[in-house]
Amino acid sequence: MTALCFVPSPVDALRELARVLRPGGRLVLGELGAVSAWGVWRRVRGWLAASPWRDAHLWTEASLAALVASVGLVPVRARGAAYYPPSGLAAAALRPLDAWLGRVTRVGAAFIALEATKPERA
Repeated sequence: MTALCFVPSPVDALRELARVLRPGGRLVLGELGAVSAWGVWRRVRGWLAASPWRDAHLWTEASLAALVASVGLVPVRARGAAYYPPSGLAAAALRPLDAWLGRVTRVGAAFIALEATKPERA
């Protein structure tokens, strides 16, 4: 959960996850969304101060799906969560829409969950 954004080589990390996943197995990744108020806030924090956010890689559904496909896994489905700015009042007001938004779009999602499977051996 939200670890690939901080590793120097997400491809190498995911390649190892794919290697140890059994054929037919399922991998679920939860990563920080690039196109969200949360993502923008973290990028600004990275630019303004020495922080882990300076070098973090935030993801879109398409970039996460391409990453898992590049190591031989098959993207199955994605969901989003936290479609509100990082503020308590906004969270309280928008929380009821979160599950619906997570099903219909990933744009604006602070978190993206992507499910992928490892093909069965032939």
